[in-house]
Amino acid sequence: MDQPIATMVAEVASEVAKAGTTKKSDPPRGTIAEWTVTILLLLFGTTTLVQAFVIPTGSMEDTLLIGDHLLVDKLAYAPPGPVSKYMLPYSEVKRGDIIVFRYPEDIRQTFVKRVIGIPGDRIRVERKQVFRNGQQLEEPYKYHKTEYFDSYRDNFPSEPNVRLYDGAQQMLEKHVTNGEVVVPPGGYFAMGDNRDSSLDSRYWGFVPRENIIGKPLIIYWSYDAPTERLASPDIGLDHIKDLALNFFSKTRWKRTFQLIRGQASTN
Repeated sequence: MDQPIATMVAEVASEVAKAGTTKKSDPPRGTIAEWTVTILLLLFGTTTLVQAFVIPTGSMEDTLLIGDHLLVDKLAYAPPGPVSKYMLPYSEVKRGDIIVFRYPEDIRQTFVKRVIGIPGDRIRVERKQVFRNGQQLEEPYKYHKTEYFDSYRDNFPSEPNVRLYDGAQQMLEKHVTNGEVVVPPGGYFAMGDNRDSSLDSRYWGFVPRENIIGKPLIIYWSYDAPTERLASPDIGLDHIKDLALNFFSKTRWKRTFQLIRGQASTN
């Protein structure tokens, strides 16, 4: 669960939440293109082009850490114009992409997850292992930080053992065929990389295409702060004091200006 912030260095954390295959004609977003877009957005970007976010929870660990401050490319998935399509590296939402989107159960909240299934994909989980279209995925980015197996979380879809949100209930009722969730047109199945501690599509359903804001582009600052401070809508005195005393020691300097790339899972 991941929320937007309003500033680049002095953190203003937002609300806490409980919470495709690329077309052959699409140009690849290589390293040079990513850095070019990053620099352009930093120099000329406004909230129309780029937006800042902070990660307040560990659902995407260890890819994204609590306290990572991100810039999000809002042009990445925008419909290309007649001229701009030749100038900017637009792309379709692909399997393995990390996306920023409006939480389907409350669009005032913003989440960051990884795309596991695109429209038409068949998804199931067996003993923590994800299968897509009948093939077990190799997912080098995922982490399991608990040893026990949960009857719903780790064997999905199955009989829920917790209260699900409406979107997940509808998903289980209308989009399960032969023990697999089938991703509908215009929807995406998203999961956190920290699979045992992620409130994701298993619990609230599909991400509608229109809810997707963009893709994380770069970590511009990473600060080791607890979730309750990052999740607060205001900057508390404790956090201001912490920043004043520990800015240099608690900043994760090695993560500064680190590009964020999606990584496609393979069968």
